[in-house]
Amino acid sequence: MSQSEEHISKHSQKVEFTETFSDERPNAQDEEISLKELILKLQDWWKYLWSKWLTILIAGLIGGALGLTYAFIKKPVYTAETTFVLEEGESGGGLGQYAGLASMVGIDLGGGGGGIFKGDNILELYKSRRMIQETLLAKDTFNGKQQSLIERYIEFNKLREEWEEKPLLKNISFDNPDNFNRTQDSIIGKLVETINNGVLEVAKPDKKLSIIAVTVKSKDELFAKSFADNIVNKVNNFYVNTKTKKSNENVAILQNQADSVKRVLNASIGGVAAAVDANPNLNPALQTLRVNSQRKQVDVQASGAIYEEIVKNLEMAKITLRNDKPLIQVIDEPVFPLKESKPSFIKIPLIFSLIFLFIGVTLLLIRKGIQSLLQ
Repeated sequence: MSQSEEHISKHSQKVEFTETFSDERPNAQDEEISLKELILKLQDWWKYLWSKWLTILIAGLIGGALGLTYAFIKKPVYTAETTFVLEEGESGGGLGQYAGLASMVGIDLGGGGGGIFKGDNILELYKSRRMIQETLLAKDTFNGKQQSLIERYIEFNKLREEWEEKPLLKNISFDNPDNFNRTQDSIIGKLVETINNGVLEVAKPDKKLSIIAVTVKSKDELFAKSFADNIVNKVNNFYVNTKTKKSNENVAILQNQADSVKRVLNASIGGVAAAVDANPNLNPALQTLRVNSQRKQVDVQASGAIYEEIVKNLEMAKITLRNDKPLIQVIDEPVFPLKESKPSFIKIPLIFSLIFLFIGVTLLLIRKGIQSLLQ
């Protein structure tokens, strides 16, 4: 390679390096300018907002005033809470060996409804439509007047006023549950949904314990207590009856059999006495005269043996029933005056003020941005 060619090659490399450096240099400058512009823009926005401090202050004051008004208008919420302990019955009751013997003669002494309700199923039972509907249709005394809970709920929520313009709902009644139509069922369905979503709460405060808390929150103090008392009573009774239904049926069947066999036994004993009285001076040589009394005596012995076994099984079935029956003991129940929760006259206005301040600042920034684009 000649010196001229080598010089040309070095010159081209230098030009190329210079172009590359010159290409990178503006990018760094652009980034620096962009950051500077951003800072300047933020300062500009801050000055703009500061110039509008009176507007922002007025927005905050309006929000605070609205929050204070809401706190005054908002009705207090009353809380009725019932806590009880639930101890499951011992299914089988330790009578396994006796149950096996009883099953040989066709008698079931096994646990009642142990497979139906276990664990936390009772919590879901409280939220079922059947239990809530029965509670709403129950009647109680409010201010010296008998009234159903559903009518009380409709009254203090002023639902009748909303239904005045609807012919189907204007004079609707809930006095005859057996003949409810589609509209009545629909209203109850909506009330059940509302109660489940904000009025009734059932939970275990501690998962390790068997204590269950039933909480009812309402704007009406009388309704809250009455609803809590009624639903706890209805659900717990339904739970106990269902758990022990099979055991109760076994006891009833065995009791019926025992009464029936006892009547037969009494009749047989009377038959033996009548047969003996018919031949008071029986001739030992005439054996045929003994046949009737001997037959009656066999009936007495057979009936006595059957009655004895049935009574044994009946007593075992009663023991099984007692063991299957769950223990539900109320610990605390709602008493007047109920716990009352009111909106805070400090917290609510402060929250409203912050919301209105945020809305005001946002609207001002949007307005500033639109003006900048138009310029």
